[in-house]
Amino acid sequence: QVQLVESGGGLVQAGGSLRLSCAASESILSNNGVAWYRQAPGKKREWVATISTISSTTYADSVKGRFTISRDAAKNVVYLQMNSLKPEDTADYYCITVIGGLRSSGWGQGTQVTVSS
Repeated sequence: QVQLVESGGGLVQAGGSLRLSCAASESILSNNGVAWYRQAPGKKREWVATISTISSTTYADSVKGRFTISRDAAKNVVYLQMNSLKPEDTADYYCITVIGGLRSSGWGQGTQVTVSS
């Protein structure tokens, strides 16, 4: 399975912003749906957002209106812009490709986001 590379995490104060990047060595990000997931310490991994092959987007209720998923096909990168961050957004964030709603890439190393209150 192809693995993607996440980056852009860090430490930010509540109310701040971060932009996460998801990159691949091939053009798979343009030809597949891409989803972001996150896993907080001691909790199950949860879905955050998805962008389809035609760039339609869907979001978990917990991030709707604050996070934006987008694709730069020329750079073969998918972004997750996170605004108005809350301490409960603290987690490791992962991206995957999806086909037919099913994961089609391996889980990468993730990128850690910590939001301080």
